[in-house]
Amino acid sequence: MKRIFSILKQSAIATTVSVIVSFQMPSAIAGDPFRKTNFRPISDTTESAFEAIFQAGNYQQANRLLKTINSDADPLAYALKGAIAYTEKDWNTLKKTANQPLCQAKEIGETDPLRRDLYLAIGHFLEGSYLYEVEGAFSVFNKLQTVFYYLDLAEKHNPNDPELNLIKGYLDLFLAANLPFFQPENAIARLETHARPAYLVNRGLAIAYRDLETYEKAQTAVEKALKTTPNNPEIHYLKGQILYQLGEEKQSIELVAEAVKHFDSAIARSEQLPDSIRDSYPRERCLAQTLLEELKTAKR
Repeated sequence: MKRIFSILKQSAIATTVSVIVSFQMPSAIAGDPFRKTNFRPISDTTESAFEAIFQAGNYQQANRLLKTINSDADPLAYALKGAIAYTEKDWNTLKKTANQPLCQAKEIGETDPLRRDLYLAIGHFLEGSYLYEVEGAFSVFNKLQTVFYYLDLAEKHNPNDPELNLIKGYLDLFLAANLPFFQPENAIARLETHARPAYLVNRGLAIAYRDLETYEKAQTAVEKALKTTPNNPEIHYLKGQILYQLGEEKQSIELVAEAVKHFDSAIARSEQLPDSIRDSYPRERCLAQTLLEELKTAKR
C-alpha cells in the first residue's frame, strides 16, 4: 500500500490529472491538452501550468501560476496544485486542495457525467494521499476502492476518452508491474490506442517498459518523449535510467556514457524541480559513472 500511494501520486495524479470545466466558459480561452475534437476548455493560466509541469518540467513556474487562481478556477488547476503540494510535502495545502475537485465534480452532475466521475476519482485520490501521509496505510483502503469505483463509472460513459485512458493506463501499468494478476499488455494497448497527449503516453510507456525490464522498448518510447519535450529534466533523467540499465545489460560503454550525459542534463535543470524528485539524480549519476569506469577498465 505504501508503494501504491507513493508512486501513483507522482504518476497517476501528477502526470495524468484531467480536464473538467463548466460549459459556460468561453471558447476563446480553450486549451484542452487531451483532445483534438470535442474539447473541454480550460483557462490560459491552467494550460500554462500544465505545460510547465509536463512539457518543461518546471514545477516552480507552475506553482507561481497556480497561486494566482481563485475559488472558481477549473478543477484541473486544483488537481495540478494538489500534485505539486504532494511533491513538496505540503500536507495542509494538499488537504485543502483535495476537496475542491470533489465539490466541482458534484456541481457538474449530469451535464458531463464522464468528467464528473473522473474528477470524483481524482478528488478521492488526493484525499487518500493526504490521509496516508498523516494517518498511515490503514486509513486509505476504502479511499482506494472509491477511486477505482469512480474510474469504472467514468469508463462506462466513454471507454475511448483519451484523458480517462491516460489516467487508467498509468494506473494499470503500475499494477501490472507489481501484481501478478494484472496484464501489462492491456494497459499498454490502452495508452497506445486511446490516450493523449502523445508526450505523456510515450513517457508512461517508457516507465512501464523500464519497470518490466524491457529496456530497448523503453528506450524507443523515451526517445519519442524527449523529442517533443527536450527541455524536461524528468525525461532526461528517465532516459538516463533506461540507458544505464540497457548499458549494464549489454556491457556497453557507449550506452552508459550516454546515460551519464542525460543524468547531467537532468541535474543541470533540476533547480526547477521539487527536492523530492531531484534528490536521487546525483546518486544515480554517480552509479552510472562508476559503471562506466568499470567497463572502461575491463576493456583495457
